[in-house]
Order: sequence, then structure tokens, then C-alpha cells
Amino acid sequence: MTDKKEQGLARGLTNYGDKDFSVYLRNSFAASMGYSREVLKKPIVGIANSFSGFNNCHRHFPELLEAVKRGVLLGGGLPIEFPTISLGEVFLNPTSLKFRNLMSMDTEEMIRAQPMDAVVLMGGCDKTVPAQLMGAASAELPAVQLVAGPMMTSRYGEERLGACTDCRRFWGKYRAGEVSTEQIQDIEGRLATTAGTCAVMGTASTMACIAETLGMSLPGTAAIPAVHADRLRAAEASGLAAARMIDNPILPSQVMTEKSFENAIRVLLALGGSTNAIVHLTAVAGRLGISVSLEKMNELSNTTPVLVNLKPVGAHYMEDFFFAGGVGAVLRELKPLLHLDTISVTGETLGDRLEQDPGYVDHRVIAKAEAPLEPQGGLVALFGNLAPRGAIMKRSAADVTLFEKTGRAVVFSSLADLAARVDDPDLDITEDDIMVLQNAGPKSASGMPEAGYLPIPKKLSAKGVKDMIRISDARMSGTAFGTIVLHVSPEAAVGGPLALVRNGDQIKLSVENKTIELLVSDEELAERRKSWTSDIVPPAKRRGYDRLYAEEVTQADEGCDFQFLQPVEEK
Repeated sequence: MTDKKEQGLARGLTNYGDKDFSVYLRNSFAASMGYSREVLKKPIVGIANSFSGFNNCHRHFPELLEAVKRGVLLGGGLPIEFPTISLGEVFLNPTSLKFRNLMSMDTEEMIRAQPMDAVVLMGGCDKTVPAQLMGAASAELPAVQLVAGPMMTSRYGEERLGACTDCRRFWGKYRAGEVSTEQIQDIEGRLATTAGTCAVMGTASTMACIAETLGMSLPGTAAIPAVHADRLRAAEASGLAAARMIDNPILPSQVMTEKSFENAIRVLLALGGSTNAIVHLTAVAGRLGISVSLEKMNELSNTTPVLVNLKPVGAHYMEDFFFAGGVGAVLRELKPLLHLDTISVTGETLGDRLEQDPGYVDHRVIAKAEAPLEPQGGLVALFGNLAPRGAIMKRSAADVTLFEKTGRAVVFSSLADLAARVDDPDLDITEDDIMVLQNAGPKSASGMPEAGYLPIPKKLSAKGVKDMIRISDARMSGTAFGTIVLHVSPEAAVGGPLALVRNGDQIKLSVENKTIELLVSDEELAERRKSWTSDIVPPAKRRGYDRLYAEEVTQADEGCDFQFLQPVEEK
């Protein structure tokens, strides 16, 4: 139990060299906000609010915030909102991942610096949830994650539309000349029509499901649509849960354990979830000194079936997943594979949760374990001389006919090079070639953007080519699809083997063997390395956060976190 003397406004006093004066001054300033003396004696639940006019996913947060406050009050606490950085996926340059660590630092430091006894984390858009989980893990204060919830779908003629898998599908049709300019403009206004995150199993929804599986969100809350009344009830319940943890603290390190991360990877694989999630899980776990290895992911993937029939892997949308039974239904199907002694922020074990009545489950959306959509997990890690520390492929969203293939490399040295040449009618490329993008990793000028979904060259898409092997050190949106190898580590910008690939080289992909090989001799690669130079701007020539990022960001297999944010070993 927390010491009552250190609760609420008495926590973490500003240092003036006189403790009593600090309390006196703090109370007087708090009183200026209209709080009564009795209210100022209450324990405090902070509410980290990532609302922003540059974040469409969070536009319903003002209403959600009021529901959280209601829950805190019901639990006997004083709710105090505070703002943090917000990361609106499509509004940030060069990419939102570059600012995930900054948001995590903001979240951690404001939790630690301000007087609160527990915290509710309001996030949703792709990088906001991992940033908040990273910050909460480091701050080690009782915390509850409340996600924004997914958008509802819209309509175009007789078709359902949901950002952003359908964004990409129709853009591909537009590039191939199958959709007119007038049609694509009409579709543009119909893809995202409500508050909330992307309507498919993209990164935001994947991370929401992972937060629930880890135990940091309340059971049953990950998939509730943003505009559903249950989302407000979830907010109220989250505020109440945070208030209840004041006298009976459950710390993030007690919830997010090695076992719960293993459960989360199982669920990620069963969802056919976003490739980004493995980077984020690695980063969150790293804050707690827990390793998430790609080799371990492969072990789990071999025995974890794909169960969820959602876009971009399947046919349905997040609202269907919610009504089909949500994360709870997936967990019940995976029950024999899970660690059931993990706990959530409610104090309940996963085993106890899964003993409860599951309610209706629509097995058209969530398959039974004995009749899965695919027998193995949605993600696979590849290793070889092209990716010594690994690369990721979303096999559940790829073309199985390309899984075992050797092809000629067509190399693009940067995103600018890709943009300049990909649609050139004279580009020397066929559908049997392998597109390779260099210098798009975490330390590159582009900061590891979601550019791994390389566009099919127009000369090929016009002929009906829908997919081909694409390799890069970039990421791709969880809403994307295709036979795409990502997160090649180490990246090209630091001299990884990807930097040495040249046009015409043969590359061999084998999903069965989990390998990605550059069929060039070691001697030839050594000769090429002699003439290789990095185009990274040295940190000494940068300033501000950009300099900090350049100095500290790690590779994809390490979660792209900052070195100095890792736990400090006690000597």
C-alpha cells in the first residue's frame, strides 16, 4: 500500500529547500484551478492525453477523456489530465517512427516528474501506444493503456472501404489505369470517415491487441470501435481500474514479463498482424531488460496458426473482429500455447479470464485452432548473408508462389532514386526480378519510413502484375500486403550487406528455410566494401533531437530504441 503521506500532491515535491513550503506553495497554486481543500487531499490519477489537431485518429479524445475522469472519480481519485507529444502517422516528416522514442521520453518524464499515483495512457495511432508502453515501463508507476479504437468502415458503391488497406488497393488500381482520376478523388473522401485508427489489422489495431494481451489494457477493450458507446464505457472502466491500483499497486514490470511478451508474440502471429509490431515489442521489452529475439519468434511462428480473417491478410474489418469476439476469442483458441499465470492491470490471471463465458464467437472471422486459416504464424524472420541479424516477412500477406525464388536484383539506392526511376518506361525490370531499396533504415536520412511497400513499376502494373519480391531495410504499414522483405539488419546506411547489392546480382529467397541470400562470393563483397562510403550526415553536424536520434538509435532487431534509454545495470 502506498504511504498516504506520499499520495496525491504530496508526491515528488518541487525542491525549494523547505519541504513544508513546497507543499504550501503547491496547494496554493492548485487552489487557483478551483479545487477544494478536500479534493486536494485525494490521490491523483494522471491522464496522459495525446490529443492533437495533427492526429485524426484521436479526434474523439475530448469525449473519451471525460469518461476516464468519471471512472477515476468513481474510484475515489482526483483525475488530472496532462498533454504529451502526439504522433499522427501521416502528418509527420520524415516518419512517425523517428519520434516514437521522443514521445516515450515525454511520457516517462512527465509521469515521473508530476505528482500522480497512477496513470491512464490515452493513445491509439500507430506509434503512440508503443511510445506510451515504453514510457510506462521505464517510469514504473501503475498504468492502464486506453486505446482509441478503430474507425468504422465506409462505402464506395457496393464495396466496404476501410483505411488503409483499401487505400493501397485502389491506389494500385489507379496506377495501373483501372481507376480514373475522378474515381480516386471520390474514393479519397470515403476511406476514413470516423474517428479512430485504421479499420483493418494494421499497426494500430495490432498494438491495441498486443496491449490487451500483455495485460496493460482492460480485457475486451482492444477492438471496440472508436465511435461505439462501449469505447466510452471502456474509458470509464480504465479510469476506475487506475484508481483502484493506488492502494493496491500493480507495476508495469509485474504485468509485462517474459511470459506475457511470449503470449503477445503468439497473438501477433495468430492475428497475421503488423510487421511493425515486432520492432515495438522488442523496444517495450528492452525497457524492462527482456530480450525479444527473432529466432524465438520463428520458434513460436512454427507452432502458432493464423486465426484472424481480417484485411490485409483476410476479408473482414476491425468492427467485424469486435463483434466476432475480439482478442478474448483469439486467446481462447490459443489457450494451450499460452502462459496462463500472467496477470493484467486488474490483478486477474490470464487463466482466470479465459475461464469466463466467451459469449458469441463468429468463426468466419476468428477461426478455430483446429481449422486455422494458415497452419503457421503470419510473420517469419529470415537470416542469411544479406541479413546477418535478420529480416522480417509477413508471409500471411504474401504470394506463396514467390516463397522459393531466385531472381535478379534491380537496385534503388534511396527513396529519391526510387521515386525518380520506378515509373520510367525504360527501367530494366521484369516481374521475375527482385526490387531492392537501400538506405531506408533507422540511421538513414529517411529514418526507416513505411516505404518497404515499393510500388510495382507502372510498366509492370499496367500489364496486370500485382506482386513481386521487394527487399529493403525500411518498414511497411501494417495495412500493406505483398511478398515484401523488411527490416534488413544491419541496414545499408551503416554498411550492412544490403549496401553492397548491385544491379544484376542474384538473390535467393527461401521461406521454407527462412533464408535470404545474396549469391555473390565473399571475396567479391569484400572488394565492393573497399569502395563503399556512408552518406550519413555525422551527428556532430546535426542539432537538437535529430542529433540525439543519430547518435543513439539502434537497429531494427534491437527495436530502434535509444541506447541510453535501456535499463542501467546496478553494480
